[in-house]
Amino acid sequence: MTAAAPRTGRHRAPEPVLVREGVLLLDANLLIRYANDEARRLLDLPADCAGHRLDAFALPAALTVLLRGGELAGVPVTVHGRPLTVDLHPADHAGGTSCRIATLRDSAPLTGPDTARLRLELLYRAGASIGTTLDITRTCEELAAALVPAFADFACVDLYEGVPAGGEPRPDRGRPLRRAALAGVTELPPLLAPGSPVPLIPGTPRARAVAGLCSVVEPDLSAALDAWDEVSPGTVDAMRAQRVHTLVTVPLTVGGTLLGVATFWRARPRPAFDEEDRTLAEELTARAAVLVENARRYTREHTVAVALQHSLLPAGLPEQHALEVASRYQPAQAGVGGDWFDVIPLSGARVALVVGDVVGHGVHAVATMGRLRTAVHTFSSLDLAPDELLGHLDALVNRLDQEHPAPAGAERPITGATCLYAVYDPVTRRCTLARAGHLPPAVAYPDGRVEIVDLPAGPPLGVTGLPYETAELELPEGSRLVLYTDGLLESRDQDIDHGLKLLRTALTRPDRGPAQTCEDLLAALPPADPADDIALLVARTRALPADHVADWDVPADPAAVARIRAAVLRRLDDWGLSEQAFAAELVLSELITNAIRYAAAPIRVRLLRDRALICEVWDGSATSPHLRHATDTDEGGRGLFLVAQLAERWGTRYPASGKVIWAELPLGESPGR
Repeated sequence: MTAAAPRTGRHRAPEPVLVREGVLLLDANLLIRYANDEARRLLDLPADCAGHRLDAFALPAALTVLLRGGELAGVPVTVHGRPLTVDLHPADHAGGTSCRIATLRDSAPLTGPDTARLRLELLYRAGASIGTTLDITRTCEELAAALVPAFADFACVDLYEGVPAGGEPRPDRGRPLRRAALAGVTELPPLLAPGSPVPLIPGTPRARAVAGLCSVVEPDLSAALDAWDEVSPGTVDAMRAQRVHTLVTVPLTVGGTLLGVATFWRARPRPAFDEEDRTLAEELTARAAVLVENARRYTREHTVAVALQHSLLPAGLPEQHALEVASRYQPAQAGVGGDWFDVIPLSGARVALVVGDVVGHGVHAVATMGRLRTAVHTFSSLDLAPDELLGHLDALVNRLDQEHPAPAGAERPITGATCLYAVYDPVTRRCTLARAGHLPPAVAYPDGRVEIVDLPAGPPLGVTGLPYETAELELPEGSRLVLYTDGLLESRDQDIDHGLKLLRTALTRPDRGPAQTCEDLLAALPPADPADDIALLVARTRALPADHVADWDVPADPAAVARIRAAVLRRLDDWGLSEQAFAAELVLSELITNAIRYAAAPIRVRLLRDRALICEVWDGSATSPHLRHATDTDEGGRGLFLVAQLAERWGTRYPASGKVIWAELPLGESPGR
């Protein structure tokens, strides 16, 4: 294609002219020896025109006269409404026969109708509009929409089962395809709707295309419609009513793998599809097939990552009485991240709340999240303070980084993560929190106030190894503590500050429970297509009633054990827990005696009536007892073994000073009887 150069001065530049060449080889009697594709197109000659005289076809007399004459160059003539320029030169055909070479150039301005130019433009526009997302169905819809109405009146894309969900295609002659996309020039195309099964009827164009893995052009659909009429008469009636008469169908294949088939239809008065239409449909469908395959692979990996993420998140929230909790997890649209949450019952009726976020997306981030969540469970079982727990977690992340050697010539990748860890005590109604680079929590008080907690941020996990700081809040009963990841607040169109304002507004209704609060936040805050995961945890506080708590100071005198034991039995009788008296008496006798013998003052005993009977002995020593198995000749060493047998759980925790040895006894029948 060439174009005339623009002129300077007052003269207007001529319109750009499209230059193409058709070539005819003629003998002296105008017998056609050869005609290329462009010549047949310009003169509307049949494909088998070679061997026939030129004047046997309906061509203007002016053209025939020109071609009978002598050598000429650049002579204009109009053929079938097209302005042509004719050049004629003598030549010798093989064997010495005198022949002539005629070249025909279509000199139509670009602004005029030109099928080839329009096809090129369509190819460019459609190529740019297909594959804007990694969604399989959307890619199929874009292919169908790109060719209607410029190329076809109706277009549909059918995929094999499993492909839309990211699975492997399962071509089977006995299994129908399923319609993934449909576009048409009418509101109700005369074809099966998306989601419908599409049978492959033997002998029809689509069946031949799938069987031969090649495109098929059907200029006349009469025979195919008769075959379809037996399977779907309503569809065929609609096609006939809308005068659908021709199709081109192209398999969607990538590397020999058949994903489905795309079909394009025309209705009268549009002309039937031809070979050039087949070429255009093949090129666009080939592009779309690669994009569908990319989207299928992405969907498969995304599905695996989401399944892994859900398997690593809590299957359900554990039973505890300190908090009423609701949670939500929403994976990212573009790729699963490493967001997680947890609710972990601790000793003394306390509960830990955790929210974290691993940097990055994909299976690696999900796997790292699973390791960190397991580590948090392990560290929380040691009853560590929030700042200490984050310190241990930070050291773990640094070790994970060391496990992965740096690629050649590159820096070692950093496994960054953020985390917020909070511990709520229903006895004191106090909450202790620490965070590692995570967003601060929000508190919605029963009186309607909403506060973003001023909590020292601390560095993200695995970055510096610096210490973390804690903060302590006193929460009235009925307060809602909201923990979340940044995907809830931040998006491409919204920064975190604006998200925090929306968060405050969404929490202003004090009558909403945790589950309703989760729905309010997800409705008010996230974008339509979240680019990051969202983990959300809402906990409404409860207080352990004062009459469910009993404590006594214990003098450092073995004689005091009997007095404390009697007081405990009276309190259990008041609580209606006489059946637990035997086990509680044995456990407390052992723990109090050990504290008097081996620990330091002050010594205190506390009973908590929660979902279990919790027995605690406090003392001023930091030494921890160890469970050991006494031999037959040992006089002692069986006390903690007895405690472990009677209790459901037992352990040691360390408050600001001293230690607490605790044991939980079930509220059912005492295991000691």
